[in-house]
Amino acid sequence: MTTNQELPWVPLLVPDMPSPQELLPWLERMHAVRHYSNFGPLVQELEKAFAQQFALESEQLTTVANATQGLELVLQALDLPTGSRILLPAFTFVATATAVVRAGHQPVLADVDAHTWMLTPEIARAACECMRIDAVLPVATFGMPHDMRAWQQFERDTGLAVVIDAAAAYGSQWLQGAEGTLVFSLHTTKSLPAGEGGLVVSTRPGLGAKVRQLSNFGINLDPGAAMPVGALADLGSNAKMSEYHAAIGLVSLQKWEQHAHKRRTLQADLIREICLASGHSLAWQAQGPAGPQMAPTLLCVQLPDAAARTTVERACQEARIMTRRWYQPLLQHMDVLQQQCLSLDTPNAVQLAQTLLGLPFFWGITLEQRQRICDVVARASAAACSLK
Repeated sequence: MTTNQELPWVPLLVPDMPSPQELLPWLERMHAVRHYSNFGPLVQELEKAFAQQFALESEQLTTVANATQGLELVLQALDLPTGSRILLPAFTFVATATAVVRAGHQPVLADVDAHTWMLTPEIARAACECMRIDAVLPVATFGMPHDMRAWQQFERDTGLAVVIDAAAAYGSQWLQGAEGTLVFSLHTTKSLPAGEGGLVVSTRPGLGAKVRQLSNFGINLDPGAAMPVGALADLGSNAKMSEYHAAIGLVSLQKWEQHAHKRRTLQADLIREICLASGHSLAWQAQGPAGPQMAPTLLCVQLPDAAARTTVERACQEARIMTRRWYQPLLQHMDVLQQQCLSLDTPNAVQLAQTLLGLPFFWGITLEQRQRICDVVARASAAACSLK
């Protein structure tokens, strides 16, 4: 009889990366021209594909080394005064806040909607009535897309720049015919994995070109500019995407539709199975007005209370199932950020931090692994009911 200690762990995530065989033709192309970085042919090809998808001109988007640097450079390109107050959700990954701080600004932490788990234009308007806000940085939480028309209206009404941290939302978050700025991650765990990388998309005049320049140290490469090519136009960083990562991104892009469909189907099946196992006692992230996630990468469940979450966590640990408290602790509870941030009242974010739990989700999860998760949830739910 197999004991729990002999069972292999069910991993939380397994990257869905192209195989070496799939990558080889692209790597051979790269090596043939001996161009490995500095806006090479593969980066240009990837950016051209992105421009076609978003129906934008090439200068309205640019790849970067990762989404965090993309956020930093976008904030720099906005030319906000040093120390500007940037509104963002308290419930988000740390990189959203650290990008603001590293860009020389102050994060202002706001609450999120109790159902979609996102900062909304309505929450942002209320925050602007409480204090001075200079720009807004909403997050596409776990890949759930924002209503870009609503944020465009917010920009017009307030005059404040809005930048969507859409790190996990490639393929779900679109401009939807509106004006706006989006920053995506192409990290290995995201829906379009390139190993590392990011994508900045913006209809704001000149912003894409400015971010591109800043990603190359701030060096001028425009022969038509009022300074020599090679002169330093601004204080930038080295945040270019390499040809290696562009190769991975191009292969992933070829398979994106198929893999996105599989992820949607898998997530729907897992939610249905876990709901049945729990007696429908769990809550899930609600779809916002912009529609569903098209290529989910995580599976996050909200338990009835903190005690129920602890019960499920312990049961998963005993059954050798990995879990994660995503986005926790909240930003205002992290020592490194406490002195850097202003925090508004965040009751919904606090509730999520006490009750949310990430469960395993990856393409290739086996029926045995799925059943093990459901069995644990069923036992934990039954135990919780018996205590009431």
